[in-house]
Amino acid sequence: MATDTTPPDGGNDVPEAPAGPTTTATRPADADKHSILSQLYRGETRIGFVKARRKWYAVSAIVMLICIGSLVFRGFNFGVAFAGGTTFQIKTSNESITTDKVNDAFVKAGEEPDGAPQEVGNAANRQLIVNVGTLTPAKQEALQTKVQQELGLGRSSFTSTSIGSQWGHDTTIKAAQGLVIFLIAVTIYIALRYQWRMAVGAISALIFDLMITAGIYSIIGFEVTPSTIVGLLTILGFSLYDTVVVYDKVAENAKDILAGSRTTYGEAANLAVNQTLMRSINTSLIGLLPVAGLLFVGAGVLGVGTIKDLALILFVGLASGAYSSLFLATPIVVDLTEREPRYKALTARVEAKRNSLRKRSEDDGTLAAAGPVNRGGPMPAPKPGVRPQQRRKR
Repeated sequence: MATDTTPPDGGNDVPEAPAGPTTTATRPADADKHSILSQLYRGETRIGFVKARRKWYAVSAIVMLICIGSLVFRGFNFGVAFAGGTTFQIKTSNESITTDKVNDAFVKAGEEPDGAPQEVGNAANRQLIVNVGTLTPAKQEALQTKVQQELGLGRSSFTSTSIGSQWGHDTTIKAAQGLVIFLIAVTIYIALRYQWRMAVGAISALIFDLMITAGIYSIIGFEVTPSTIVGLLTILGFSLYDTVVVYDKVAENAKDILAGSRTTYGEAANLAVNQTLMRSINTSLIGLLPVAGLLFVGAGVLGVGTIKDLALILFVGLASGAYSSLFLATPIVVDLTEREPRYKALTARVEAKRNSLRKRSEDDGTLAAAGPVNRGGPMPAPKPGVRPQQRRKR
């Protein structure tokens, strides 16, 4: 007859080790799985872009007010192409003739330059560019003669060009007309392709980009040139592209969302922004890095002043476009959409369902903590292999 060797309850057997946290061997894998770079790569970040939209609105409004204030009280530094005037190009390979020396020569000749002279090229192709106000042909000839004598250069080293202010006025009107046509076409396309609320969000983001770029340009005081207009129109396309990429994912996540009660429209939109976050970062960096090279290395270090106006407006515009596509365009769409009764009803259903599940979970947890209740019924059966204990006689 087999003997039961199982020790009675309360014996000296070794208890089973309780389930503990993840072992050390599996921690590196889990840490990598949940790292921020891994989440960005997989589109699994949970940043509350939509939830914190009031903060983004406030920050954007403050920056925009600063830029509008600069536009009103400081204005733009219009170049010769817009304000009109005369441009002198002095070709010389003599390094001793610096921009400061050229500026002093024009001042002594009786005409102070509009802004600091700029140096372009090097060696045999070196040129110094000076802009002055509008001059008659006689005054232009007299000024050039005096400057030649002061610098000790020949007549062949000087080239002058006069531009009337009417050209700049006509160019500004044409640029404004092109901008209006562009905005109308964009509004119609997005409204037809997605919905009118997304069109409102995209146009609001574009206007924000325009105001911020123009305001920064006014604050720094760079000269407004035709290159500035080209850069301004370029950044509109970039900002719109990034916004449409996010909108496409929002439309995908929100498809048939009204038929269920699992998530709200705001949560679906926020998920879309997080899912496209890595793409937005990559697109912005690819655009910003070469432009930053033009601005900080080309214009700042090497002193190529002719590209600084284009580089500045592209840099500010690209950065502002990346910001507005993430923090403004989609939150504006969410605010407009969740005001509709059917989306309000969706939010109410989602909250009711979650409250019901939360209450049921709390009730289950309370019962589990209390344990089984014996209401006069038979005692539970002993565990297998455990000897029943006999009651002591009193």
